[in-house]
Amino acid sequence: MSNKSFADGAENALAAIFSLSGPELSKDEARFFRESDPLGFILFNKPGTRNIENPQQLRALTQSLKEVVGRECPILIDQEGGRVQRLKPPQWRQYPPMKTFGDTAVEDMDGALDALRFTTLQLGEELHSAGFNVDCAPVLDVLTPQTHDVIGDRSFSSDSAIVARLGLSVCRNLLAAGITPVIKHIPGHGRSTLDSHLDLPVVKASLAELESDFLPFRNLASSDVAPALWGMTAHIIFTSIDAEKPVTLSEPGIQGIIRDSLGFDGFLLGDDLDMKALDKYGDLGQKAVLSLEAGCDAALYCAGKLQDMKKIAESVPKLAPKSLQRLQKAAEYIRLAA
Repeated sequence: MSNKSFADGAENALAAIFSLSGPELSKDEARFFRESDPLGFILFNKPGTRNIENPQQLRALTQSLKEVVGRECPILIDQEGGRVQRLKPPQWRQYPPMKTFGDTAVEDMDGALDALRFTTLQLGEELHSAGFNVDCAPVLDVLTPQTHDVIGDRSFSSDSAIVARLGLSVCRNLLAAGITPVIKHIPGHGRSTLDSHLDLPVVKASLAELESDFLPFRNLASSDVAPALWGMTAHIIFTSIDAEKPVTLSEPGIQGIIRDSLGFDGFLLGDDLDMKALDKYGDLGQKAVLSLEAGCDAALYCAGKLQDMKKIAESVPKLAPKSLQRLQKAAEYIRLAA
């Protein structure tokens, strides 16, 4: 399957990215994944270790996930550098937070780009060796004085142009390593004073004020690598866009802003369905359906609980034809660049 792309054989895949409970597939998980055929998987290294123990175990796990669905499916990870890094020392390298490069870029953009290129290529090579093909990075959120620490030094800068330029570099270099980037958190998490893992943030800025948040996403959506990019939405209510629903569940947010205004036509995931920001919008199955109806291409579930995934699988459809086209477009870019 190594010469296949993550779009090959996905015509009948469920519009969902699932997770699992431990460092290897259980029999029940394998049976469920084989029957439900999710589009792909996301892996975590939580306190106490969930899916990732060492390179040999991890390579065996990613291979078993591809085998259970019978294709070179997307396997995702959050490997940004800094404190959001699922592959950790001593088995893997420690990478600096992205703000390190943004700080350098203020006085020395060329130096920042050189250092970032070296770091990103190393990171991408480690992911590729472990069997991953999608990285939920870079963070394109623009820092503001009120930005919650959940973003903090994960962002490059408070300067939108620096965020856009360094974010583009990360995307180009991940792609050069055979890894598809996921730009996040569209249309911007920098004005949130809350952690959407725990609360539902509400941002009251006008559309004119939000232009600085939009700029990095808009720039990448019109860049040379735009066909290859995936995106991830923010679980944030922007009152100037939709006063009732966070972007992940909002048609005005996704169709009106992300697709039409920002021009992003890549494969789009909602952030994790299990985050507290979405609690009042129904059970997991209902939230998954709402996100797809709003315009996401696939629902993302990260907690690894089998009964929850069964609930989602009962609710969501197969990939829509347009979503499959977006997936194929991203895969073709990687294939041609190889």
